[in-house]
Amino acid sequence: MSETPANEAVDVSSIKDIVAKYKGKKEGLIALLQEVQTVYTYLPKQALQYIEAELNYTLGELYAVATFYAQFKLKPSGKYSIKVCKGTACHVQNAGAVMDELASFLKVEDGETTPDGKYTLESVSCLGCCSLAPAMMIGEETFGKLNGEAAVKHVKNFV
Repeated sequence: MSETPANEAVDVSSIKDIVAKYKGKKEGLIALLQEVQTVYTYLPKQALQYIEAELNYTLGELYAVATFYAQFKLKPSGKYSIKVCKGTACHVQNAGAVMDELASFLKVEDGETTPDGKYTLESVSCLGCCSLAPAMMIGEETFGKLNGEAAVKHVKNFV
């Protein structure tokens, strides 16, 4: 997992209140990291260093948790997250073709963000809407019964 470029400054003042909530508590590290990621869309190294200094975690402990759980990102995500379901129902309904078409259209691979920072494309194990297979989400909106062309059309229409 690559990190934020060293030359990219991150303002940690926006997480000071979040971090303060967890001062003196060893439990809640996952919740803390989730809240911090909500602020930045990922976990910048500078934010993790701030948490290390304020809450007495080592950077190693923070990275161990952040890299163990797939929900955490160490590089910026796009403004819109496109999640393509690869669960069994979607898989048998050709979700692979949907993913391939989106990757080709966006010119990114699974897990990558478009150069303009607008979209991050990622496959997920399940979206919980098997009756819509194959399905994807853009942000919080779900789209189903897709083929590659329909998926691209939804991305083009998404603002």
